[in-house]
Amino acid sequence: MKECFKAVQMTDRVYWVGAIDWNIRDFHGYSTHRGTTYNAFLILADRVTLVDTVKRHFLDELMGRIASVIDPGRIDTIISNHSEMDHTGCLPEVIRRVNPSRVIVSAMGAKALRDHFDETMPLETVADGGRVDLGNLSLLMFETRMLHWPDSMVAYLEEEGLLFSQDAFGMHLASSQRFDDELDEPILYQEAAKYYANILLPYSQLVQKQLDRLGRLGFSTRLIAPDHGPVWRTNPGRVVQWYARWAEQKPTRKAVIAFDTMWGSTDLMARAISDGLHAGGIATKLMHLGGCHRSDVATELLEAGALLVGTPTLNVNMFPTVADLMVYLRGLKPKHLLAGAFGSYGWACRGVPQVLDILKEMNLEIVGEGPTVVYVPKPGDLARCFDYGLEVARQLEARLTRAAE
Repeated sequence: MKECFKAVQMTDRVYWVGAIDWNIRDFHGYSTHRGTTYNAFLILADRVTLVDTVKRHFLDELMGRIASVIDPGRIDTIISNHSEMDHTGCLPEVIRRVNPSRVIVSAMGAKALRDHFDETMPLETVADGGRVDLGNLSLLMFETRMLHWPDSMVAYLEEEGLLFSQDAFGMHLASSQRFDDELDEPILYQEAAKYYANILLPYSQLVQKQLDRLGRLGFSTRLIAPDHGPVWRTNPGRVVQWYARWAEQKPTRKAVIAFDTMWGSTDLMARAISDGLHAGGIATKLMHLGGCHRSDVATELLEAGALLVGTPTLNVNMFPTVADLMVYLRGLKPKHLLAGAFGSYGWACRGVPQVLDILKEMNLEIVGEGPTVVYVPKPGDLARCFDYGLEVARQLEARLTRAAE
């Protein structure tokens, strides 16, 4: 079977030898309806080097791709940029099979790998800014702590102008095409944005600092090779520009209305609020949580200016799908959004206050008192919902005007 898997040449001396996971649909709570890849890279230097490995049950695919280029036993050096199991699950077995002379990790990477696998695992740490000599080539290593794990680092292959960027600049996208120019731009943008919103958003300030640092280093980067998704070889600077914009989290003239409903009342309210927002010049995205995944809501919020959450009250609590969303968003820590809550109830209005508590905990600016109704909204209730949408639009427009001055 291993003979079926072939490496993909990236440069004269670098090959993609990773694995394609066509079937995965959930990545620790993030909907991956297009699957993903686990990227690993083979450098044919004097000291043959493998950059990262793959998820454990894709070991044969990794080894098959390596074997299509060289005898795996020739691997001298393994670089582990990130210890999460989708990149290190088969690392112990790869070490056993190829017996490399060194396995290079960050200081925090050594701790994480020994915690994951074996305290006696043979590891060599490299300092932030350190150089790894490959004989005729060299790698510069830079820690990117908390992007998105404490152990994270990236590697720059000077002679090729190639940045092995670990999870940065990646996306969950299974494809037989290995390069960005072989894929449709709208899909690249959508999946890169979804990845940033669901993985890197909480660390946006660190993203800005690392982008500044990489800019000061003045690398002539011809390719960016992340650990998920395609390799960026056509104007790789554009994904860097996307990250710079997303990290700023600047609000836009767009509101996301995320809600669920039991008997249609909260749905009616959401639509009326949406009409009010539209009348005020704000684009809206209605997302019924019965059919929209939490990670898609997070993606829409990446380039929005307001978040409004609608919930019925069930068993003296917010609706379960709404609770799921709020816990998820609280962890992602979106900033610079106007926010509000609305909903219907029968005899105890508890769901909306619970949503508001979390929105306040997230340090979002709450717009007035969102509408609530008993059972079924009447015409006057829907008018209040429309007016609430208008007020959110007015406040968002005022905020954008101030930011532009």
